[in-house]
Amino acid sequence: MAEAGASRCVGHTFVVTTDTVEREDLYVPDRFEQLRDSGTGSLRTIILPVEASLEEIDLRFADLRAARRGGLAVFRGAPGAGKSTFLDTLGQFREGVKTERIAQNADVATALSALPASSGPRLVVVEGREALLDVSEAALETSMHAINTFVRSAAGQQTLVVWPTNTDELTNALVALGMRIGGVALLGNAPHFTVFSGPARSEYVQIAERTISALNEGASLAALGISETQAQELATTVNTVGDFLTVVRGQLLKNGARVRRLLATEQPRVWAVVIAGNQPEGDVAALTRGGFSYADIDRLVTSTEANIVKKLKKEPDTLGILGTVLDAKILYIDMLTALAVAREFADDALRNAMRAEGMSVRKEPKAFDRLKNSELGLIISGQTLGTRKPGSKPGSNTLEAFNGLASIARQNDGLLNRAFGEALVQSGLADSYEIERILGTESKYYSDIYIARGTDRIRIEVMWRTSAGRADIANYVLLKLGNYARAIGLLK
Repeated sequence: MAEAGASRCVGHTFVVTTDTVEREDLYVPDRFEQLRDSGTGSLRTIILPVEASLEEIDLRFADLRAARRGGLAVFRGAPGAGKSTFLDTLGQFREGVKTERIAQNADVATALSALPASSGPRLVVVEGREALLDVSEAALETSMHAINTFVRSAAGQQTLVVWPTNTDELTNALVALGMRIGGVALLGNAPHFTVFSGPARSEYVQIAERTISALNEGASLAALGISETQAQELATTVNTVGDFLTVVRGQLLKNGARVRRLLATEQPRVWAVVIAGNQPEGDVAALTRGGFSYADIDRLVTSTEANIVKKLKKEPDTLGILGTVLDAKILYIDMLTALAVAREFADDALRNAMRAEGMSVRKEPKAFDRLKNSELGLIISGQTLGTRKPGSKPGSNTLEAFNGLASIARQNDGLLNRAFGEALVQSGLADSYEIERILGTESKYYSDIYIARGTDRIRIEVMWRTSAGRADIANYVLLKLGNYARAIGLLK
């Protein structure tokens, strides 16, 4: 084992300390309030229209326009049904409608008096007062008087004030108080409140898929170890979409804990590095998601018909959660970087093999910079890859030299992998390395390169090929993940 001190490159949001880079931590929120900071672009991909409730809102606004005044909608729905989501994103489905909020700690009368007139239809949502215990009777009456006064004013003429509730007690109290203070003019026709059931149960899985994908760089339920069949079964056990997302998150924690128990002595990252003469950078990008190059299990499985896929398709949920827990990534290294590393960090055995292939063994000082700026170097140091751009076409001399490396790899890839281990340590990207590090007990597996960086342990599998297509890469990565699953006892 070679050892050396490593300088630290402070990365972006996933860097916890100067020594440790955070693993992917899937984000599965169950309430809309947690989604507000994700941006409208993400929300547009997550939210589905609830047509029945949209039609009720349309009727209320039509009535308000005809009466030239505002109104109040008591909005009854179970916790987790999606009331906040629906109200906050109404403008996505009804052009010109804006939603404003009165925060839980704000006085309703003061907040309404500060609102200017609206140039178009507007919702004003009274937040954080969904149960009777949240509001005293005195405050309830004061708020109702303020709402009635506001919707009759010029400023409130195009405003529908919405009071969400999740109990019958508060719903009935608001309706009784509203009828006494403002009557049908304030609350609309009987039953004077709106029942919100949320999206249909048949849409729960689709909403969960969209949410997870939008907030986790394209991840799927499979990345949580949940098959489509299991997701549909889970949907039958709950009554709201919020509860479904809670159950999904719980299944993620359960699945992750199962894998981590099998990794009691070591919880490594498993990264596949693709080095091939046909420069398959685009194929690597097509099999990954996000700036941290996470292996996309769904794309991997659909990209190859190899025998390994037939076996793994029997346990797709197991493979997905394994990829997540092991932080599986697929990275690309170009030929020039591979050649530079081999020339600069080759030991005597590799130099002899290179000479036998008619290759130059002249030192390459640019190897340090090339490695640090490669996908492997960027990810190890906690940086994202950004937009991937195809590299320049290599010359004939480069191709000939790389073919020599590929020939060496076919005979003894450990020589080349050792050079990369040395390069990672000497460039400060790793503290130490080992070649052919063992994993497992009953079913043993040996990793190409094992590096330590702070508290991180990364097992790198290097795919040396003269040429590699998308199916080849997918087959290679799935084989490796299958081997790791067997080594820890997750697959038989």
